[in-house]
Amino acid sequence: MADVQLVNPDLEMIREIKRNGGDTLKKCYQCATCSVVCNLSPTDRPFPRKEMIQAGWGMKEKLMRDPDIWMCYQCNDCTVHCPRGARPGDILAAIRSYIYKSFAFPSFMGKALANPKALPLLLLLPTLILLGCIFAFAPTTPDGGFLFLQQSEVDVNLFLPHSSVDALFVLGNIMIFIFAAIGFLRFWRVLQIPGKEKKLSFIKALILTFRDIITHKQFNQCETNKARYFGHLLLFYGFIGAMITTGAVFVFIFIPHYLELLGLEQFSPYFALPIDLPNPVKFIGMFSGIALMLGSILLVYRRLTNRDNVGANGYTDQLFLYVMFFVGLTGMLSWLTRLTGIPLLAYIVYFIHMVTVFFLLWYMPYSKFAHMIYRTLALVYCRSIGRVAKG
Repeated sequence: MADVQLVNPDLEMIREIKRNGGDTLKKCYQCATCSVVCNLSPTDRPFPRKEMIQAGWGMKEKLMRDPDIWMCYQCNDCTVHCPRGARPGDILAAIRSYIYKSFAFPSFMGKALANPKALPLLLLLPTLILLGCIFAFAPTTPDGGFLFLQQSEVDVNLFLPHSSVDALFVLGNIMIFIFAAIGFLRFWRVLQIPGKEKKLSFIKALILTFRDIITHKQFNQCETNKARYFGHLLLFYGFIGAMITTGAVFVFIFIPHYLELLGLEQFSPYFALPIDLPNPVKFIGMFSGIALMLGSILLVYRRLTNRDNVGANGYTDQLFLYVMFFVGLTGMLSWLTRLTGIPLLAYIVYFIHMVTVFFLLWYMPYSKFAHMIYRTLALVYCRSIGRVAKG
């Protein structure tokens, strides 16, 4: 006789999943077509069949600790072949959004990033902080005016002093990384199944997971939504390139500047390096900005023109793509407007770019950006217990 299990449905979770794009949840009648057609689902206890019934019954605890949810890349092979139009790919995406919002610290920030009504306020915060930096730290003339308004050449250090931006960047990111780590550690603890034998060490599982991430191997195994592979690849490497560019600028420009302020200019030659063209750093930044824009445009275009195959992604998915696009666009425009030699135009574009950058980084633990870390942790755990895709 089968064991009797008492189910206490979490109705709020079901409503949340439906609001985030999983409104077809109740159409599932457990035919298992989704698990059969999925190229990534393991042969033993395959997904997404079991997740569909757990979500339909509001079995929150099982879903929160189920690493299989993160093995799904929403290629939507399951959705296209579902005879009932239940759209399992959309539902698993909605569950992932629910999970990283639930682990967010502080929790109200997770709710804010998932609420379109909160967007103006979320944008206002970095805008006001950066405006405060201008009024507090931008050099002024003897009559009290801003020096950058009276210069004929573009000098962003007069507009948004590097020291204040660096302090914001470093201190703000330290705080955000601490908050993010709290959520990630909570998630990692929940994933652990008591008594489950580990077949690989954490380090070995992490290396194998990174190998798959950098090649985007799983995205390429999709059939219905294979074109998304290129969009994600452009977005991924565009972001990596942008981070490399930012790090290079900090090392080669800002560190020598601070060494001089501290009277340690004798160490500057170890760091100082001009980054004007044809220096490779400029090219990395340029190609990264183009990759961010092209990747975002491709993914957004696919969502708008091929909804049935790509999936009706929720608000958080769309917001992340648009923010990434504007980070790339404003970064490129910031560089180009400096070349025009029109200071006011260059400063306005640079300010908008900084707002989008801080929006992306400061809200990382609460946005779709965070799912990259949650997915990585879940995949590392899957590797460590020997749970891999059948493909």
